Amino acid sequence: MSEPQITFYRLQACPYCERVTRKLGEYGLEYRSRFVEPMHSERNVVKRISGKRTVPAIVDENTGVTMSESANIVEYLENTYGDGEESSTDAGGEAEA
Repeated sequence: MSEPQITFYRLQACPYCERVTRKLGEYGLEYRSRFVEPMHSERNVVKRISGKRTVPAIVDENTGVTMSESANIVEYLENTYGDGEESSTDAGGEAEA
């Protein structure tokens, strides 16, 4: 069994992270979850990989893409692994954690 090619950096009970979780599940994508520090100033691992301390963030080794912010990630997943169309449950303009 090979390692998942997507690493997903997230927080417990984060609605933006759950949005990405749903999309990963919708496309049946395997991923590693890495739960990060709740304190924004202590999210050094996320800062190192994405340049920002916000979550959610993903690293997709299949495509070499690293990105953060749920809207961007959902759009990327739809365009890369789906049909490129946003589902009605993904619409929203909320701020990131």
